[in-house]
Formats: sequence, structure tokens, C-alpha cells
Amino acid sequence: MRSDSMTGQQEKYLSLLSEQFPTCQAVYTEVINLEAILNLPKATEHFISDVHGDSQQFDHIINNCSGVIRERVKTVFRHKLTAGEQAELCTLIYYPDEKLKRVKEQRQDTPTWYRTALMQLIELARYLSDAYTRSKVRKAMPVAYAYIIDELLHASGGEQTDRHVYHERIIESILETGSVCDFIRSLSALIKRLAVDHLHVVGDIYDRGPHGDVIMDRLMAYHSLDIQWGNHDVCWMGAAAGSEACIATVVRNAIHYDTLNILEGSYGIALRELALFAEETYAKEGVLPPVEKAISVIMFKLQGQLIRRHPEFDMADRLLLDKLDLSHGPHGKVCISGKNYDLTTRDFPTLDADDPYELTSAERHVMSSLVESFTHSRRLQRHVAFLYEQGTMYLAYNGNLLFHGCVPMREDGSFRPVRMGEHRHLAGRAYLDACERLARRAWHERSEELLDWMWYLWCGLGSPLSGRNIKTFERTFVADKSTWVEEQDPYFELTNRPDVCDHVLAEFGLYGPRCHIINGHTPVAISHGESPIRGGGKRLVIDGGFCRAYHHKTGIAGYTLIVDARGMRIKAHRPFDSIVDVVADRGDIYSDDDQLEVNERPLMVADTDTGAHIRGQIDDLTALLDAYRTGELPERGKAGA
Repeated sequence: MRSDSMTGQQEKYLSLLSEQFPTCQAVYTEVINLEAILNLPKATEHFISDVHGDSQQFDHIINNCSGVIRERVKTVFRHKLTAGEQAELCTLIYYPDEKLKRVKEQRQDTPTWYRTALMQLIELARYLSDAYTRSKVRKAMPVAYAYIIDELLHASGGEQTDRHVYHERIIESILETGSVCDFIRSLSALIKRLAVDHLHVVGDIYDRGPHGDVIMDRLMAYHSLDIQWGNHDVCWMGAAAGSEACIATVVRNAIHYDTLNILEGSYGIALRELALFAEETYAKEGVLPPVEKAISVIMFKLQGQLIRRHPEFDMADRLLLDKLDLSHGPHGKVCISGKNYDLTTRDFPTLDADDPYELTSAERHVMSSLVESFTHSRRLQRHVAFLYEQGTMYLAYNGNLLFHGCVPMREDGSFRPVRMGEHRHLAGRAYLDACERLARRAWHERSEELLDWMWYLWCGLGSPLSGRNIKTFERTFVADKSTWVEEQDPYFELTNRPDVCDHVLAEFGLYGPRCHIINGHTPVAISHGESPIRGGGKRLVIDGGFCRAYHHKTGIAGYTLIVDARGMRIKAHRPFDSIVDVVADRGDIYSDDDQLEVNERPLMVADTDTGAHIRGQIDDLTALLDAYRTGELPERGKAGA
């Protein structure tokens, strides 16, 4: 019989919980364990944004954990190793295979070198493991060597103890069996795993750089991460789901930035039909090659059809193909906002004056081929499925609000309602939630209407991932650069004010002086005096031109953010030349730190979202314990029986 003091729902839940914790003793043990976890130091979070396909830069930032490895090496070996020896140890951790190969080539691979390297790696791993439970550290270890590494990490402090002799004997056995290189690789991987507990990717993995696919492979193998979609990511997501407008955009971007290998080589996208069509149809004149002109015109036609299907997008100003006049001037003109501008070419052989947005039969054949390739590329489908699994439109995490672009606003700082359908307008958090639902439905249902929304999320002025009136047509075909200026949502200017930032944070349930908005999307030109710290420290923009294509514009090689028990640091990275230089101990990505916040006391797990979740677990276990003690639920027997 159920006691009157317990509801049916509570009894059902506690009964299920009792299957995992069948006795009072089992509950005691788990509560003690959880209470202990609450008093561990807060683990390190690593924030990165707008990597834009630059896999080499990304790989090195991940390997050196935005300088965290170098900082920890300095802390542990400050009085033991010279700066050069510390750099050599860092290189071994970043790139163990390459470093070990170089050591052999230089004939430095003596038992003494290996023994010293092992001891240093063990000491560093031991220091880093103090921030975690022994169970979590053990799970992070390579399975093959987990037992041995676990033994080595828990050495006795005394130099003459039997335990110390035991550990020395393990190291000698590693050397004698020839497994030392495997152990070095395993310890290096463990150190990188322990240095950063969780990675946040605040959008734009794809485009501009050549290897977004390589970055996706690395992310899929990462131990703990979340992704906030960027507008470039959502365009690829729409393309993989079959949106013709998104497909044409992805192909056009790859041609424009000379990164076609990601399509043809990495994803097996067939571009032969497009190339043949372009060569047969377009002239080899002007600054654009025929293939870029061909896909650009197809893209603008498809976008025009889409805009006309969706008046709610309010993008009629992007309908420019019907504003062309090819009879005037050397290359013709286009009328934009009532003013005529010179075109850079009059090579538009597929435009029908009666309906310039209609695809020709040849263009339709090209698009059919591309849709087939995008929707049947197994690797692309796998990567995009991962973006859906790990990605969201926004995330509130440990007091920080992460999203790529903006929350659409009016000039007065209120949230701007955006039309979503015939009679529905949504604003603020509700709008972002609706956009996420649309994106997820597009992946599963793949209807024309939902796929059209994926394109709008890529480039719409009212899209939270864009927030800009993207001027691709003008940048492609209009010489006057004054037409290239892209109007932005008021959000980007208004959030330079702390009160507006607080208004945004409150919309997502975050309050207090330690809460921040973390964005990417808009490159911060430090060379022009811009700062990534906005709104009195309330808003952080960590797009510093990570991709090499942006270095000349921003003056740096990207920003990342590190948040740990001691506080919050934003890092401006300098470019590095090559992995070869790093392995030769001649280079690294060095970073200029801006200590944004220093905590009055080191934060513990109890101060985080994880801590709140653990306290909820403790409350549930306490309720189960009370039920055992009062007899409302019987103990199921001894634990493990």
C-alpha cells in the first residue's frame, strides 16, 4: 500500500531510483561521493568561434588548449626546467608522434631522454588530475594502459618508500618492453583531456577555409563539447537536407574561396555537370571565372524564387535580377534602391527577360545533379547529423549565454517580433526556440517550406544567426563598394550598453554580475582599435579572424576564451607558421591574455550548473533514504547482491 505522505509519481520515481541504490548503505555511499565532487575545483571550459575551415589553426589551438598546457607546464616546472625545456615538453604533448620522430632523427632517443619525458608527463598529469575524481580520470585514460597509468598517477610523496620503488620499476619495464612511445602518446592525450574539461564551439565551422570536414572529424572525437550553430553551419545543414538555395550558396562559396576540394575530395560532391555547363555557356572575361558566374546566377535565381514564395521574409530588396539593364554602359547597369549602378559584366546569357528567376533546362539539370550529390554524401550526412545532435541555437551554461549572432531587436532595445507564418510573430527567446524547432524539422521532414527557412537563417536580416542584410549580389557584380555595406540588426550596437546586455540575459533566465553574453559572427578588428569586450564586460565577441582569410582584417589570428576556477580570460592569438616549426621548438601560437574577471575565491563544482544538478541528485537520494527509514519503500537487499 502507498503511504498518504507520498504521491504516486514520487513513489514511482523513488522505486526506480531504488533499483540503482537498493540499500541505505548504497545511498550513503553515493551521497558522500556526490558531496565530495561538489568540493572539487571547477573544471576548465574552452570557448572557440568562427574557425571557418582552418583546420591547421584549429588543430593547434585544440592541442595547446589556447595556451592552458603551456601555463600548466610553467606552474609545475617553474623551478625545475628552463624556458627551452618547458617548450620542448609542450611540443611533446601537442604533437607526440612528430616530436618522437624528430627525437629519433636527431639520435636523442636514449633511455635517459625517454625516462625523463615519462617522469615529466606523469608529474604534469598528476597535477591536472587533482581537479577530477579518480573515477573520471580513469575513464579518460586509454583502455590498454589505464591500470598502469592509474598506478603511476598515484605515487607516494616519499623518495625512499617502497611505493616509489614500485613506480620506478614500472617505468623501467615500460622502457624494457619497448612500449615507451605508446605510453608517451597516451599520457600526452590524457594531459590534453584533463587540461580542458569542456569545449564550446560558438558557430561557423564551415566556409572560407579548406577543411571544415577535418574540423568536424576532430569535434566528433572530442570528449565533451557543445555547438551553437552559426549561419555558415546552418547553410551547410540546409544543403545536406536538400535545399537548392543552400546548395548553390555552399558551392558558390567554395568556388569563391578556392576550397573546392572539400566538396569534391572530402564529400564526393560531383561538380562535373556545373563545370561543363559553365564552360559552354559563360564567357572567359572579367574577374570571375565562368564556373563562379554560372553558380552565382543560379544561386540568385533560386533565392529570388524563394523570396517570392515568402513575403514574410521581407527581402524584396534582394530581388535584383529583374532590375538589370544590360543595354547601357560598358557592362550594363542595375537599379538598387532607385539608383543605377554599373555592373562588372553583362555576361548573363541564361536570363529570360520575361522571368529572370526561372532556371533554364540546363541549369535545372545542374541543380538536380548537385542535390543528388549533397543528399547522398554519406560523410556529409554524418557530419551534419552530428551538428544536429550536439548543436543548438543558443545555450545557457554556468551563467553564460552562448549564441552565434544576435537576438533581433528594435532601436529602443526591445525584442523585435519576427513574422513566422501567416499571423504569428515571435520575439526574444521564443523566436530563437521556434527557429531551432524549424531547423530540426527541416532535417527530418525536408519540405520546401522548412528548407526555405534554413536559407533564411543563413542570410536573413531577421535571422538570429545572421542579423545582416547580406549583399552577395553587389559584392559579385557591382563595382561601387558603397553598395556592399551590409545593414545590421540594432542588437550589435545596442549591446555595447550594459543595461541592454542585462535585458538580453534576463530573457534567457540569467541574472547577476557574473553573467555574460558570448557571441561570434562579427570579426573584431583589433588593428582598428576594436575590442572583443563590450557592454562593460557583459558581452564578449570571440570572433577575431581565426581563419587565415581574416588575419589581414583583424590583425590577429582569432580569440578564444578560457573560464576556470580562478576566473575568465580572453586570449588574442598570434598566427603561427607551421606545425613543423612547433615540432622544432621554434614556434607556438602565443597569446596575449586579457584577464577579464578574477574570482574572489576559486570556484568549485558546487558553483556550477553541474553542482546544481548534483544537489538535485542529493535531494532525490535523501528522499529515498527517508523512504527506506520510514518503511514507505523496502530496501531491496544488500548492494551488489
